[in-house]
Amino acid sequence: MLAYVIRRLLFLPAVILGVTLLIFLLTQMIDPYKRLSLYVSENVLSHAKPEDFPRLLHKYGLDRPVYAQYLDWFNGLIHGRLGYSPSAQLEVGQAILKYLPASAELALFSMFPLIFLGIRMGVFSAVHQNTIGDHATRIMAITGWSFPTFVAGLLMLLVFYGVLGWFPPGRLSPWTTIVIRSSGYVRYTGLHTIDALLNGNWRIFLDALRHLIAPVITLSYISWALILRVTRSSMLETLRQDYITTARAKGVREQVVIQKHAKRNAMIPVVTLAGLTVAGLLNGVVITETVFNFPGLGRFAARAALQLDIAAVLGFAIFNGMLMVIANLVVDVLYAVFDPRVRLE
Repeated sequence: MLAYVIRRLLFLPAVILGVTLLIFLLTQMIDPYKRLSLYVSENVLSHAKPEDFPRLLHKYGLDRPVYAQYLDWFNGLIHGRLGYSPSAQLEVGQAILKYLPASAELALFSMFPLIFLGIRMGVFSAVHQNTIGDHATRIMAITGWSFPTFVAGLLMLLVFYGVLGWFPPGRLSPWTTIVIRSSGYVRYTGLHTIDALLNGNWRIFLDALRHLIAPVITLSYISWALILRVTRSSMLETLRQDYITTARAKGVREQVVIQKHAKRNAMIPVVTLAGLTVAGLLNGVVITETVFNFPGLGRFAARAALQLDIAAVLGFAIFNGMLMVIANLVVDVLYAVFDPRVRLE
């Protein structure tokens, strides 16, 4: 197992290099004067005279060969110099760190219901194929997967906030925002629910949780539907294998056949989907965060794209790429956990 993990880690630098190289080559399609925003603040560019631009291009090496520009850019990337974001009025790295806790908190509360409920219901549906429970589960999954995210989010707002007044948009209520900005409140992680517990403030915890419920249900239901369908298909295929028939013929209890023999072998495609889904949640879900006015990475990236904030968009792309690389590494390791044959190849 350790040798397998080490082999995967040795591939990681090459993959990261490939991701950064691809993103950098995409930036070469942008006009050099526009690329100055990666190095110079919008305030400086707006006050620059036409004769200043050639000097700025030379200063930041944008008139050098492509390979030299890539080395300079990669060196800046290693040291966290991602440029200035006029849409956030911050350095890109600082902006990502500012908006990441909101997306991380949303992902944290969404990942457990969508993964565990999706797998559990998928296994149930496959084991009880063509029963009323199976049909009901499949209808729920098809409805969830077919439902547009923005429609689901707007319906959640209409019913649970507009009519019932339960789950408001945003991340916190105004009074809670005042409390967490006070000197007596310590922000340990930026995740309001966890920070509230660490500060022993249950009112803030409940308020933050109340704002999370609607976007979490929206995200969980749609992603849960896909995981359920994949789990059901994989389980049905596994239950038809000869070794399952043999185990049943030997008198092995049905629960052991399902949990030990079938479910474990059916998890390979589910692990891939779940890993990439969680990575997507951590990147920030653009539509959900926009509908619920949730100040996470997704809404930040959408605003940056609308304002042609090149530095922020590229910074988000790099963060997204790195997160997907790490997610694939975790998925590869989980492959070896579920299927010992993988690490022996």
